[in-house]
Amino acid sequence: MAALSEIETAPRDRLSRARALHWGLAGAFGLACIVSLQVGATNVTLLAMLAKLAQGEALSQMERVVLFDIRLPRLAMGMLVGAALAVSGAAMQGLFRNPLADPGIVGVGAGAGLGAILAIVLGGLLPAAMIDLIGNQLVPVAAFLGGWGSTLLLYRVSTRHGSTSVATMLLAGIALGALAGALSGILVYMADDRQLRDLTFWGLGSLAGASWAKVISAGPLIGLSIGAALMLGRGLNGLALGEATAAHIGIDVQRMKSIAILAVAGATGAAVAVSGGIGFIGIVVPHLLRLASGPDHRTLLLNSALLGAILLVLADVIARVVIAPAELPIGIVTAVLGAPVFLWILLKRRGLVEK
Repeated sequence: MAALSEIETAPRDRLSRARALHWGLAGAFGLACIVSLQVGATNVTLLAMLAKLAQGEALSQMERVVLFDIRLPRLAMGMLVGAALAVSGAAMQGLFRNPLADPGIVGVGAGAGLGAILAIVLGGLLPAAMIDLIGNQLVPVAAFLGGWGSTLLLYRVSTRHGSTSVATMLLAGIALGALAGALSGILVYMADDRQLRDLTFWGLGSLAGASWAKVISAGPLIGLSIGAALMLGRGLNGLALGEATAAHIGIDVQRMKSIAILAVAGATGAAVAVSGGIGFIGIVVPHLLRLASGPDHRTLLLNSALLGAILLVLADVIARVVIAPAELPIGIVTAVLGAPVFLWILLKRRGLVEK
């Protein structure tokens, strides 16, 4: 109880830092949105369009398409995916009490990858009527179903007599991930050249296919999942003391585990379905925020959503302009930026320990 009180009644300077960080992230989020709408492969800029509107001039057809059909849905998708991955990472690290945990630990990534590969390699075998009905949403739908299916299977395996074992879930997640990887390897071996290109680009992640249809389909599930995760702050603080202690102070540990796992599955499954594989957001963002403002999950989860959205939106801007008019997969950008930061975090933690 004393330890939980210490986490939640942080010193005045830490609480002030957390509040200042929150408002700073909110301001940075607004700036990131402006940059995303301003910059792109074309010479159409947000400031120029606003200037035209201020002068009473109408936007051209190209300007309307660039702003409303390309950049705005891409910005919305980047915000949703970045927030989903970061909040899921913070929730998983709190649930497993392991700073190396990320959303992939519950099998969402491996299952979603297997579902996407199945759709790309074997989708042509589906009845023509089904293909016409689903259209170009086949891969996202298959990825989402694969992610949810693997998570529910993992949850079933690790739950016995109404209690979910975190250790069993971790080990079962490794096994199911290996199995999904093996099945994916078999399908990749069967793929032709065109399918291999599609698999490569999906695995590297991209927001290039952003559309209002995808935002509308993924947005509600991501929003509900993030909302559910944000309610777990006090429970995750208590779980840091151990399951027995958390239960003793009145936390329904099993209910919290179930909500956390389902929230992560929903947020990450929907995010991976519409954007492909994007790494490092879920594992780096919570680390940076813990270093900046402490371990209180009541503020950590919300700030993770903001910082995750900011980083992915800015990574998408870099992906769009660095080799314009071509485009880098966003997963490459997040890996190039995230890997050095993660190494720096590890070295910093080691230095603090050695002191």
